[in-house]
Amino acid sequence: MGLLALLAGRYKLSGTATRKRSEPWLHRWSRPAIAAISLFGFSLTTYLTVTHFLGQQVALCNVEGSGCDLVLSSEYAKIFGIPLPIFGALGYLTLGLLATTPYILKKDDPKSQNQIKEVSAFLMFMVSSATFVFSGYLMYLLASGSIGGKPQFCIYCITSALNMTLIWLLTVFGNAWKDIGQLFFTGAIIAIVTLTGTLGVYASQGKLAAQRNTFAGRLAVHLTETNAKMYGAYWCPHCMDQKKKFGEAQKLIPYVECDAKGEKPQPELCAQKGIKGYPTWEINGKMLSGERSLDELADASGYTGDRN
Repeated sequence: MGLLALLAGRYKLSGTATRKRSEPWLHRWSRPAIAAISLFGFSLTTYLTVTHFLGQQVALCNVEGSGCDLVLSSEYAKIFGIPLPIFGALGYLTLGLLATTPYILKKDDPKSQNQIKEVSAFLMFMVSSATFVFSGYLMYLLASGSIGGKPQFCIYCITSALNMTLIWLLTVFGNAWKDIGQLFFTGAIIAIVTLTGTLGVYASQGKLAAQRNTFAGRLAVHLTETNAKMYGAYWCPHCMDQKKKFGEAQKLIPYVECDAKGEKPQPELCAQKGIKGYPTWEINGKMLSGERSLDELADASGYTGDRN
């Protein structure tokens, strides 16, 4: 009996070792590899974020008006006014945390440990699929000439896209999936949602950029930047006519609503400024009453840009 027990024990250990050895090497090393790539990507996007807010020149991007300088300053480099590298850093951080979750939340129970791996792998697939599709769209913009009118080369954009592609491939082929069909159905849904959302956001930003590039839009931005104000009331026909002079850029006007019943009213400010009639412009510390042409507002505010 003792000999049989010993042999059985050896067989059990040998079987366990065989099962461990039977695990594909890619499954064993995919998570550490994803964590390493995510750390590199997070460092890269954090660097771009810091240089953006400090107003510093980005390394390997010293030719103004071309290449990555043009890309990083284009309308595609921001989403809702937030620099794109911030979203990239959050994406890399999320993927890195998901890749290391089984190591952080390690369980003695094999069943519980497998559940953690499965859940984290599925979440990693969802996030990496979204970032993979988004990176692919950015590569399309670079190659198609949508930025700057000709194909552009941006070492940071291409590096990040390669990182996201590697993470997606490691996620797909570095995990044991129970239902491949369901996995790729989920991936297709994520791809459609991501692409639709991306196109919608950039279309909206493109329209806003077009408005800003008109004389009225540039003037409205200049008035805002120089702390000018247009005081008015929602029921005032002259205020409506004044806004119409700015066309589609009227949303950019630094407007102050003086009637308490209007949208986002500031009657206290209007009273403090001694506003008696509408519209009244406050430009460079001077009050200008009544409707004004765009040229009059440009002259009064010191606008020196193109008026075409």
